[in-house]
Amino acid sequence: MRLFTIEKRPSPSGGLVLLTSVLAILAALVVAGIFFWAWGASPLHAYRLILQGALGSKLGLAETVRRAIPLLLCGVGLTLAFRALFWNIGAEGQLLLGAVAATWVALFSGLEGPWLIPAMLALGFLAGAIWALIPALLKARLGINDVITTLMMNYIAMYLVLYLIHGPWKGPQMRGFAYTDFFPKAAWLPLVPGTRIHWLTLILGVLAALGAYILLTKTKRGFEIRVIGENPEAARFAGMSYTRTILLVMALSGGLAGLAGVGEVAGVHHILRQPEQISLGYGYTAIIVAWLAQRNPLAVILTALLLGALMAGGDVIKASLGLPFQLVNMFNGLILAFLISAELLMRYKVSFRPRRKGWAGRPG
Repeated sequence: MRLFTIEKRPSPSGGLVLLTSVLAILAALVVAGIFFWAWGASPLHAYRLILQGALGSKLGLAETVRRAIPLLLCGVGLTLAFRALFWNIGAEGQLLLGAVAATWVALFSGLEGPWLIPAMLALGFLAGAIWALIPALLKARLGINDVITTLMMNYIAMYLVLYLIHGPWKGPQMRGFAYTDFFPKAAWLPLVPGTRIHWLTLILGVLAALGAYILLTKTKRGFEIRVIGENPEAARFAGMSYTRTILLVMALSGGLAGLAGVGEVAGVHHILRQPEQISLGYGYTAIIVAWLAQRNPLAVILTALLLGALMAGGDVIKASLGLPFQLVNMFNGLILAFLISAELLMRYKVSFRPRRKGWAGRPG
């Protein structure tokens, strides 16, 4: 006789989701601490530095928010895609396409003055959306694996940026460096004084989270997204269009990532430069943001700040402890791995059954 059974939970409670997520993050921190210790750094000292670097000063708080902006925009978009069971791993490339579009507007479009920033935001959103629609069409029409196509398009976007900054867009004023020229001041996003927080994209990110939540919970289209994500067969039987829904969520997902790219080049760097300098892995880290938020757009606001704090604090321990960036970046992978593993605990429960004894007192 089996001593236990595994049963699917009808719907995990909010308390269980919170508890499981916290335990998963703590477990990831314990494992990361082992790696810090093996490198010769005290895990407790490293985590103390992370907290101080991210939250212990005005500069640290500002950097946490600044890092959270692209995570928020990409994360909200990913929650929409994930709710429709489309595994968009391509936010990194969609972000880069938004940066490319913004650069074209700033340097080569001929626009001037107050039209520059609205045009950069609009074209950046459009570029990210179009880039995301390519794998969406491949999945909806041909059934091609969405994980593979979205991931591979990240590399295409990366090499497109490298081609532009080493070739036709290489800035004559950069004296041999592989950058474009600086954007005109009219194309710089406004900042919170004394910080690098480009507040316009921060506001857009918060509004996007609110809009995505309303879309998912209060509209017919959002109901279709949820049904397709939870039971595709039932959605097809009810006459819901899979293709239309996937194209919608991917256009929004890619467009929001494109806005994140606009924010990075127009609010932080003011030039188009190496892909890994434009995005510090924001598109990939946003997967953790969306997963940690349990695909709830409003919760993304909090999880983006959490991951932004880890990224800002990671810079501090790299400088203070001399740790390699690969070791610091390992945080994100560990957190995602533990969260995915913890998903099983949220969806299934283990019930133990006491052994029954036979007529002679032996186990029956």
